[in-house]
Amino acid sequence: MQTRYETDVVAWAKEQARFIRSGQFGMLDLEHLAQEIEDVGKSEQRELASRMAVLLAHLLKWQFQPGKRSKSWEFTIRTQRKEVCYLLKEAPSLQTKFDDGQWVEIVWAKAKGIAESETGLDLDVFPETCAWSVDDVLAENWLPSF
Repeated sequence: MQTRYETDVVAWAKEQARFIRSGQFGMLDLEHLAQEIEDVGKSEQRELASRMAVLLAHLLKWQFQPGKRSKSWEFTIRTQRKEVCYLLKEAPSLQTKFDDGQWVEIVWAKAKGIAESETGLDLDVFPETCAWSVDDVLAENWLPSF
């Protein structure tokens, strides 16, 4: 038998909020509520990974294609830095992702893939691991040099 969660998650969410506000705690779908709460954290983690990959890709482009540098690249770098910093301010626990070697490897691989597709350069051109510190990558005016 399908539950309301499985047939209309938006209606289910409104219903759950109504139960909480009215103190009808026995009516709550605790398993799905717990799952949704965990998913909020996963969504924030995915957004951080995505923004970091785009930021790192543009820094790679900046370093490895100096003749093609543009205001657009600078704008993207500035924007992604601001968004990453905003995410970290709103969810400081995300900072621990930078200490997670597996997460860093995945983000770096994504960044290299983006840079490869946008530059036409071979993946082998880019370093195997990120040589930049997180502090440098997120520093307002820092840009890599060759």
